[in-house]
Amino acid sequence: MILESCNQIIQQHTIMANCSNNTEIDQNIITFELILYIPLFFLGAVFNTVALWVFYLKLRRWTETRFYMISLAMADYATVFTLPFIMMFHYQGRREDVFCRVIEAIYFLNMPVSLYTITFIAVDRYLAIKHPLKARALRSPQKAAISCLCLWLCSLAWVTMFSSLIPTNEGRYCFYRNAPYDNFIYIPIISVVFLLIPMVILTFCSTQIIRCLKGKQNCSLQEEKLTQKAICIVAVNMGIFIVCFLPFNLCSLVSFAMDVTGDEYWLRQALSKTIHVASCLQNMNCCLDAICYYFVAKEFQEAISFKSMQSNANISQDSQLPTKTNKIISGCT
Repeated sequence: MILESCNQIIQQHTIMANCSNNTEIDQNIITFELILYIPLFFLGAVFNTVALWVFYLKLRRWTETRFYMISLAMADYATVFTLPFIMMFHYQGRREDVFCRVIEAIYFLNMPVSLYTITFIAVDRYLAIKHPLKARALRSPQKAAISCLCLWLCSLAWVTMFSSLIPTNEGRYCFYRNAPYDNFIYIPIISVVFLLIPMVILTFCSTQIIRCLKGKQNCSLQEEKLTQKAICIVAVNMGIFIVCFLPFNLCSLVSFAMDVTGDEYWLRQALSKTIHVASCLQNMNCCLDAICYYFVAKEFQEAISFKSMQSNANISQDSQLPTKTNKIISGCT
């Protein structure tokens, strides 16, 4: 009886292994990626190039937001750079090798850097609006630059460690998961660190900012417009975060739970396809972030123009308004 049970278990694992090795890349996923990634690559390359050009060369003052936006654009560039390789790997049915692992490492840099850069900006704006006196001591362009540098170094260390924890499998398709996680215990930790923590912080800071701005007594029509635009930007920022990052992380967590509980293999395969679609949505953030780039650059220009108008009119009391609203509006992502 025991021998028969052992034979059944071995047979099940053999069937699963054969399915994992023989499963071909779904052609519908390849088609979907080509339709989405080709325009995404060109638009992402253009938008992020323009963003870096503006934030590096066209703005005069180095502010906290400027450093954060440069960090975010560079993270988006990491995703844009890998899109042609992802399409090529899937179209060719390329198996995992050293070059594949290098491209995967570059690709995986985007998520932690993007998530925590967005979180840093939310915290920065929260301090500036809710605690302006403390913000003078806690906020500065130098501290923002140090925060971005530490984030990149920690992300590089994480990607290196993560890559070393997963052994190279020459039977696995590159950028295509068709086998279980083998009870990879770090998946829940990844979901907590790279989804739950930043989402809680972002939600708290964004809701507090919106509440503060809605209760703000505006002194002029111009300030009213800037405040409403700031509320819109904060709301759009949360929407981009949820649409791009939440589905992929939740699907990965559900897939891990299914692997642990040993659900039907066909069900895991179906969820695996869902994960690839969710990853496509996640990659869209390299273009959706351009919405914030546009608003930040525009608000810098509007604030400068408005300040010049106020200066020419010799209104000393209102001359501080552009700087204040600029700090509020510029804190989007």
